[in-house]
Amino acid sequence: MTSATQLHNFQFTQPLTTQQEAILTPDALDFLSALVEEFSEPREQLLAARLKQQERYDAGELPNFSEQTESVRLSEWSVAPIPKDLQKRHLEITGPVDRKMIINALNADVDVFMADFEDAQSPTWDGIIQGQINLRDANLGTISHSDPVSGKHYALKPNPAMLIARVRGLHLPEKHVLFKGRAISGALFDFALYFFHNLNVRQNNNSGVYYYIPKLQHHTEAAWWSNVFHFTEQYFGVKTGTIRCTVLIETLPAVFQMHEILHALKEHIVGLNCGRWDYIFSYIKTLKRHPDRVLPDRQVVTMEQPFLSAYSRLLIQTCHQRGALAMGGMAALIPAKDPQENSKILEKVRADKELEFRNGHDGTWIAHPGLASTVRDVVAKYIGDYPNQLHVLRADDAPITQADLLEPSQGERTEAGMRTNIRVALQYIAAWLDGKGCVPIYGLMEDAATAEISRTSIWQWIQHEKTLSDGRVVTKDLFRQLLREESDVVAEHVGPERWQQEPFAQAIELLETITTADELTEFLTLPGYELL
Repeated sequence: MTSATQLHNFQFTQPLTTQQEAILTPDALDFLSALVEEFSEPREQLLAARLKQQERYDAGELPNFSEQTESVRLSEWSVAPIPKDLQKRHLEITGPVDRKMIINALNADVDVFMADFEDAQSPTWDGIIQGQINLRDANLGTISHSDPVSGKHYALKPNPAMLIARVRGLHLPEKHVLFKGRAISGALFDFALYFFHNLNVRQNNNSGVYYYIPKLQHHTEAAWWSNVFHFTEQYFGVKTGTIRCTVLIETLPAVFQMHEILHALKEHIVGLNCGRWDYIFSYIKTLKRHPDRVLPDRQVVTMEQPFLSAYSRLLIQTCHQRGALAMGGMAALIPAKDPQENSKILEKVRADKELEFRNGHDGTWIAHPGLASTVRDVVAKYIGDYPNQLHVLRADDAPITQADLLEPSQGERTEAGMRTNIRVALQYIAAWLDGKGCVPIYGLMEDAATAEISRTSIWQWIQHEKTLSDGRVVTKDLFRQLLREESDVVAEHVGPERWQQEPFAQAIELLETITTADELTEFLTLPGYELL
């Protein structure tokens, strides 16, 4: 065990174990240092540009297609051909980089497991480094786990799912690693260590190093990632396209930039994904000062809402025009033990996936292996033996306009919906502060995105003095009253032992602070990270 120390060009704020030093090797840190030196300042410029753009939205401007890049949208071009092992991605499962969960996900009846360093992972230092160890072992095929409580042993079965890693977004720092006295980018940290430790084994298996890239807002951010990928391939002397990525379209500005994002990454990108929950959160955040765009209860903001349906169809049309996969969104439902209740859950999942595959999506996401067989049935109906639906071009669709993508949602704002938002956000924040980034709550697998929707909805209702269905105006005082009442409900629900063990007091304070602030906190994970 070494104390908090300087290694190469980095200062680590935590002492490093021998196991962690096996990941933070001199050669790995040399590579990370090269990336940080090259790309930190451009990243800061991109984040500053985001703030400037948001100021324009707050002043009344609406997101729209860019006149400056019209030629990209109108010209003929395609992304690089998709590698064979990424062409069939009918069903993907996602989850944190926890060792047992990785094994279960890779063994599930799915095509891909997306190992998530971002929304499903609480970024504790131990969790992030252990995640890299776990993914290294998973790629080597040596990963196993013995549960100290149950005594159960977990190991990989033959022919596990394809592994893709999702790195953190551009906005997230890695506060435990300082470069010239400043926290480095969490995205670069995750990207660099995963690439360094898994390149050889992936190449030996005739594959590449595959990523999901989250939270992009503009094609200039995609170009930053393209530069990172080219730099990395040149640094290691491997061919262009060794790195392949799928980009999540989970911010409202990005939906107007899909051609441009594909074009900026055309040598490395294989598809776009409808990150629907973060997209709803981004709709609220981007249009936070527009009183005519306030969303109703979270429960009624489904993919059948016109603005979400337009988003899904435009993503499919754009991707297939350019030879890229169009991945569908997350079914956050989890199976129930009661057979009747479970039957209802599976029917909801089936209906959701029927809509996606009927629209032309090439694959979709689930949060629990118990949903796999239901979704496989839907895939068989719409795709059959085809690896994907790239042939579904939606060329006869009416043009999807700015108005379609921004159409206000119909539906009520209710006391019950507000109370549910409070309970979900409170339980999720407490779990996240306790080191768990993916939590089952009331029959849904919640991650940071759904907690973000819950708390920003209430913030926006307060700011615009919206009324509930019973006529009451949503105020800070009403929120504080309901927060006190729902905290008692949650305390009873989780029991006194868990209430004392998990940081619920901190969670209540954080939730109240960010929900009653006059300025919207951009991501709850930023002030939350300071408390980890």
